[in-house]
Amino acid sequence: MTKILSKSGSLLQSDEPARFLSDYPQYERTRILDEARRTEYAHLDRSGHIYLDYTGSGLAAAAQYRAHTERLTDQCFGNPHSENPASRASTQRVERARAAVLAHFNADPRQYTAIFTANATGACRLVAEAYRFEHDNRFVLTFDNHNSVNGIREYARTRRTPVHYVPGDGVELRTDTATVRAALSKHMIGRRGPAGLFAFPAQSNFSGVRHPLEWVELAHRHGFDVLLDAASYVPTSPLDLSAVQPEFVAVSWYKVFGYPTGIGCLIARRDALARLRRPWFSGGTIQAVSVQGDWHAMAPDESAFEDGTVNFLSIPDVEFGLRWLHNLRLDLIDERVSCLTGWLLHRLGGLTHGNGAPMIRIYGPRDTKDRGGTVAFNFLDPDGRIVDERLVEREAAAARISVRTGCFCNPGAGELAFGIGRGALRGRISRKARSIDEYLHSLRLPSGGAVRVSLGMVSNVADVEGFIDFCERTYRDRQADSEGLPPRERC
Repeated sequence: MTKILSKSGSLLQSDEPARFLSDYPQYERTRILDEARRTEYAHLDRSGHIYLDYTGSGLAAAAQYRAHTERLTDQCFGNPHSENPASRASTQRVERARAAVLAHFNADPRQYTAIFTANATGACRLVAEAYRFEHDNRFVLTFDNHNSVNGIREYARTRRTPVHYVPGDGVELRTDTATVRAALSKHMIGRRGPAGLFAFPAQSNFSGVRHPLEWVELAHRHGFDVLLDAASYVPTSPLDLSAVQPEFVAVSWYKVFGYPTGIGCLIARRDALARLRRPWFSGGTIQAVSVQGDWHAMAPDESAFEDGTVNFLSIPDVEFGLRWLHNLRLDLIDERVSCLTGWLLHRLGGLTHGNGAPMIRIYGPRDTKDRGGTVAFNFLDPDGRIVDERLVEREAAAARISVRTGCFCNPGAGELAFGIGRGALRGRISRKARSIDEYLHSLRLPSGGAVRVSLGMVSNVADVEGFIDFCERTYRDRQADSEGLPPRERC
């Protein structure tokens, strides 16, 4: 029998960790990450914190904070866009970070550029506001998209561009390639310019499903530009832009390595960037402008999309974060997360009540094939009723466990998971609901979302076993009860 420490420091005696190593012997190759956790993420174990929200945010190493402090106390940095020494120092650091981003994605700088934004949402907005939506092209996107991508439809509709959602199945929450092909093939006869924009996530932030990157080339064959939301994918997996070449890629760096926050990227193909037309200009984005002449000329490079003064004190931290990621080896992180995800799915699937009824309902794939380290599920009581996700969040927090609950800003995947059809969403129900709870009641849904556990860079088997221990202690043979919980305020 193996002994492991729980989050409180008490011993858990179990045969399960030994079985884990037997089932996943490749996990041993990732032990360098345990040393990193011991030295650079020591606060996790010191405080007894089980962190299982890596899809929400990555965790920063102590080394990243030290590097930031040392850089800022070693040299003077000033506002770019000038030739004074402080300005040049900032410009050089920003450009080094830009080059590091392209190198990380194996993106030829003659073909791609990296535009710094506040986050992946900001990257999506840049595309949304400047893309040439027209009445005779289309915006096509999968059901499984973050709201930062869903919101692009509002820009499209203001320009009378048809919006088409590609549906998925309600079991594994995947979308069939044939269905994507059929959606892209519609109304293509005689079109000369781009057929429109196709958007999908490389990895679902709801279910962990990894959608085929081959869809990029499929969309190109049908004349579409592609926006790839890579925010949930790149923290644990490589993205090679020499092999897969979407026009636009959206990334948030805090999701990759925790720090800096407030920095994202739009990695864009230069030929596609040249076709965008921004509806406004600002400081830093123009080459020349006249007030009396009433004209302006946008900057000819990526600075046309970096509004005002970029975050020149934090952008250089991206370069260090990428170097840190390379030192830990992304392939080892990917392997570790895959092992732990398989084990988490196995352990969750094995939880039962005293009467033999399952304790867990998983949404999405039940194995590790074509999926990442994000697992969405609900607890069930002995009678099969869903345990309110608000209760789970409250009780997990009290046990110093960080998980996320709700629909995770991905309503399409949630609608598939909970079996909400189009008919139920139209008409009186969706228009008359005055609150989220009233909306859920009108749809006769027992819950407002799911529980999401996500694994990452320095997760370990003790995290999984500690969470399973919490699940068994807290919800085995317990009746569902939502009394006394606060109202839901947002999805």
